[in-house]
Amino acid sequence: MPATHAELEVGLHRRYSGGFTVELRLSQPDSEAEDLLASDCLVTFDFDALRGAELDPACYGQLLAQSLFADPAVREKFGIATNLDTPVRLRLFVGPSAPELHELRWETLRHPGNDAPLLTSDRLLFSRYLSSSDWRRVRLRPKSELRALLAIANPTKGVGSGSGEWPLGAIDVAGEQKRASDALGPGMPITTLAAPVTLDSLIGQLRTEPPDLLYLACHGARAEGEPIIFLEDEDGKVAVVPVGECVEQLLTLEQLPRLIVLASCRSADGDRLAAGAGALAAFGPRLAEAGIPAVVAMQGDVTMRTIERFMPAFFAELRDHGQIDQAMAHARNIVRDESDAWMPVLFLRLSKGSIWYVPGFAAEETEFEQWPSLIDSITEGNCTPILGPSLLDDVFGARRETARRWAEAYHFPLAPHYREDLPQVAQFLTVKHDPMFPLGVLRKQIRKELLGRYRGEPPPDLADAPVNEIAAAVGKQQREANPAEPHRVLASLALPIYITTNPDNLLADALRDAGKEPQVELFRWNDYASWPPSLYDKRNQKYQPTVQKPLVYHLFGNLDNAGTLVLTEDNYFDYLIGATANKKNIPKPVITALTDHALLFVGFQMDDWDFRVLFRSIVNRQGRLFQQMFHRSVGVQVAPEEGRFLAADAARKYLDTYFGSDKISLYWGGAEDFTRELWSNLQPDPQQGSA
Repeated sequence: MPATHAELEVGLHRRYSGGFTVELRLSQPDSEAEDLLASDCLVTFDFDALRGAELDPACYGQLLAQSLFADPAVREKFGIATNLDTPVRLRLFVGPSAPELHELRWETLRHPGNDAPLLTSDRLLFSRYLSSSDWRRVRLRPKSELRALLAIANPTKGVGSGSGEWPLGAIDVAGEQKRASDALGPGMPITTLAAPVTLDSLIGQLRTEPPDLLYLACHGARAEGEPIIFLEDEDGKVAVVPVGECVEQLLTLEQLPRLIVLASCRSADGDRLAAGAGALAAFGPRLAEAGIPAVVAMQGDVTMRTIERFMPAFFAELRDHGQIDQAMAHARNIVRDESDAWMPVLFLRLSKGSIWYVPGFAAEETEFEQWPSLIDSITEGNCTPILGPSLLDDVFGARRETARRWAEAYHFPLAPHYREDLPQVAQFLTVKHDPMFPLGVLRKQIRKELLGRYRGEPPPDLADAPVNEIAAAVGKQQREANPAEPHRVLASLALPIYITTNPDNLLADALRDAGKEPQVELFRWNDYASWPPSLYDKRNQKYQPTVQKPLVYHLFGNLDNAGTLVLTEDNYFDYLIGATANKKNIPKPVITALTDHALLFVGFQMDDWDFRVLFRSIVNRQGRLFQQMFHRSVGVQVAPEEGRFLAADAARKYLDTYFGSDKISLYWGGAEDFTRELWSNLQPDPQQGSA
């Protein structure tokens, strides 16, 4: 979808000479420019007066507005920005130099012009926006696959034991479960963490079955100014957990929840919400700064009436469109008549606020237009699949996570945003150690990932087997368990040639399972590797790929042959040089498959090295093939991620610019999203069959 919201950031930073500075930055829809409306405007906050007004939200909001908008330039520019024709995504960015400003009740803020509540409108989407030192990208998931984890900590055994001065009341567990279930609504699978809810059991569940949403109901408090939460120990007694310790454990997870809801608990003896909600709100910034994309908490002892109206409205909106800040604005508007409507707070580090996506072709390419064309190309044998590295995420682990782990383990010295770039990190290891070191580390990493993903106890001889043999066993399990597994679906197609940038044999294994006899060949891009015998030497010049004996053509090498792999930055540069010098080594059937057929890209990130180098080295050298092709090509964008392509139109614009062609059809979603739909469209129509 095109951008429909203006984006206004209010930045607050400590001024070392005293007070705070305000910056206003505005980005309008369909504009690449960002306007700095105001900067270095000095403001001060009377913290004593604000504390004295805590029982009067209207007075508190007035005092807050008087401080924030004290400078006439800030007041004027803010008024202009929030009175645009389009809705505004308003982000409050509190810089690291001013952590005490997190404690202020910004959700009570009043309008500087008419003194009305500022943040109860669906046209002003407010969040507290925080940066994070965690550089992992946020991988969004399809709406249909969202799942939630419900954890209710109710240390009823030995109530108060272990909590010192914090005696706790029992929690109405059944009531909490119903409240969470009613709020989340139908359609989202919910797993309830079994008691006792310890920190270890919570982290273990998040690690083994990562949810998209964690709904955590527990007591909270402050100890010497620091927030703490109360979970359970192994005996069901109270366990005092400092927020810092919880955050440290979360940082060990490979995949973080996309949204955490910190729910204030209802006591078992009535509808009173337990004290300590403010401490849970103080937990929010810690979680966001640690990398949690979105956190919803209560910054006071909110009433049950408000919660029971707010939460269902929030989750209903979230299910409808996936925009967290928009859902928050709608829910706050629903409870605007409540005196505690300001208490729900959203801490956000998603620049676009989205938590899920819907797979499919880009908006201008309807399902009716694209699927029949693609299916026709496949059934006529005029389609060439090209496999990319994201197909291996569920087998070898995501390459970005591999790079991040290497960067941490070997003290990668470059900027943090390079830590997920595997070629750069591998190049560093080559320089620091030797050229073969990254390959050895890669094989160890893949072996560990594979054995961890094997269902059941691996056979004794598998642990010491070559990596590709372990991959074959894991891949077979995954194909048998999932009809939409990408290699399985691709192997079922009646096509003679497959091209892959991946170093594995999973496609060849899947083709054998489908009753075919795949022939494997590698592109010889360098002169120093020990290349296996070629299918196209003098003895095999008559081999022509067929549906029964398809060709699997590896462009970037294979794990079985060390010197053939393209792994480091130098490898990629050498590959570009070698691809030009050795272009004559590309078999004629492969050139024909690239130039005369529709190309089906599966498993690529459009800004990855593999994708860029693939086209620079081979495709674009074949006479600007996209401008000559009669067939459209389908680019499969891997699941959208925060900080990269967050909208299909932006990705499509990038592709059109990159290729200078309008013959790329962009499917918006992950590889398995695509192969699941492809498999469905390939099945016979039962109505036609009965006609």
